Amino acid sequence: MNASAEPVFLKSNVIIEPLVDRFYAWMHTVSPAAAALNLAKVQIPLLESYPRDPEMAALLASIRADRADMLAFADAITRAGALLRRSATGRELTHLYQQLPAALNGLVELAYDGGDQPALRLIEPLLYTSPYYDVSRQSIQLSLDTGEERPSVLGAPRLSRPGVLDLPIPFTHPGIDALFAARLAPTTLGDLCEALELDAARAGELGRLLTGEPALAPDRHIGEGGRIRYFGHACLVIQSAETTIVTDPLISTDGRHGDRYTLADLPDRIDLALITHGHPDHLVLETLLQLRTRIGAVVVPRSSRGSLCDPSIGLMLRALGFAVVEVDDFDEIPIPGGRVVATPFLGEHGDLDVRAKSTYFVRIAGAGLYIGADSSGIDPVVYRHVRSRLDRVDMAFLGMECDGAPLGRLYRGVLTDPATEQTSASRTLSRSSAKQAVAVMTELGADEGYIYAMGDEVWQRHLMAATPAEDPYQAAQIEEFLGWCFGSGITADRLRDKREWRW
Repeated sequence: MNASAEPVFLKSNVIIEPLVDRFYAWMHTVSPAAAALNLAKVQIPLLESYPRDPEMAALLASIRADRADMLAFADAITRAGALLRRSATGRELTHLYQQLPAALNGLVELAYDGGDQPALRLIEPLLYTSPYYDVSRQSIQLSLDTGEERPSVLGAPRLSRPGVLDLPIPFTHPGIDALFAARLAPTTLGDLCEALELDAARAGELGRLLTGEPALAPDRHIGEGGRIRYFGHACLVIQSAETTIVTDPLISTDGRHGDRYTLADLPDRIDLALITHGHPDHLVLETLLQLRTRIGAVVVPRSSRGSLCDPSIGLMLRALGFAVVEVDDFDEIPIPGGRVVATPFLGEHGDLDVRAKSTYFVRIAGAGLYIGADSSGIDPVVYRHVRSRLDRVDMAFLGMECDGAPLGRLYRGVLTDPATEQTSASRTLSRSSAKQAVAVMTELGADEGYIYAMGDEVWQRHLMAATPAEDPYQAAQIEEFLGWCFGSGITADRLRDKREWRW
């Protein structure tokens, strides 16, 4: 038999890194306005910091040449922001439309909020059909997970290197779905080469990613009752016999040591993927793209429509080929024998008016689960209202990175009026302290409380803005919270690597 016609599967440890302009793809490098600002204010200055590196210089030159429209758009947004700060004094704004840069014509509205603060509102759906969303600048890199720590997603671009298969294809390319479907069903090298538009000279590079046997855990499905598996960070796989729900999908591809669940342990079908917010360790495109054909719908919080710092998760994921359900606080989605309820999410975004964030309550197989992600306990009374709207909360899953990264770490690009270093340091991306987490648990009345690992798992550190395990203050706060739980008769633990609950 011709080797290209033999049945093959995708190896379990294949990594995909989606890239835009060779930089790792996340919300602020894909969503058009945020991507333009990040390109101009973060990525180009980073490339300029490597003046003697010929590859960086070549990438910089190509961006300046091929992304001229995008850079002009970023400049127009910045100038419009300055215009509003200078000229919007509380009187009518009509005359300012004539002073807007031409790149913004037909794409924005000028308005005051209720406190007479002027704002530029983007008509965001139009941006995805404009020159500012150019999928020709998207690409993917495929490689094998060797366990080596990967460079930060917020750092230098991913350039070509040995052992990496570079594919200049957009994220919606059908070959991506064909490739990752080969984790479940056999295909052939020839068919994959055709699907990915690879010539014979590159078939060998793809062949290194394939194997003759599937890597699928026999216990990835359940026949009765309920089960939760902790896959790391904020990712839970919640199952009944009829339904599978995954929260903030971030799943390891390295199963060599048996210390974590991987894609091989994931059920074949995922009914709902719940996204809590758009930070790169929660809205993880490299995991979602691998699961696109297996997910029924991605549930996302609705944004504030048109805000530079609050791009629409729903618009972005639809542009990437996902079925999306957008939710506001207390919207419900029925599931067999239960429901999913979107609940409020407080803080964690440096006091920016970011509304595309949600916690969730899941009632499944008789259990009530609160998915708190990075929501803070800054006002615990909110959780009292949450409890009044829900069934009993049996288990609560919370984040406690209580000394988070400064505002500028993630949001420097989208701030049209740059924050001072002092302001950025004072407005951190923080979750709950021990006192606040205790208040959340008290108001929810949960029987069990679990803190997720927040970067302790080494395989995720490329996505993290900080590593709280190395911070004695944060470690002490978590221990204080666990001590309170134990003293109050509440089952509690700090999660790491893997965990399973059955009922």
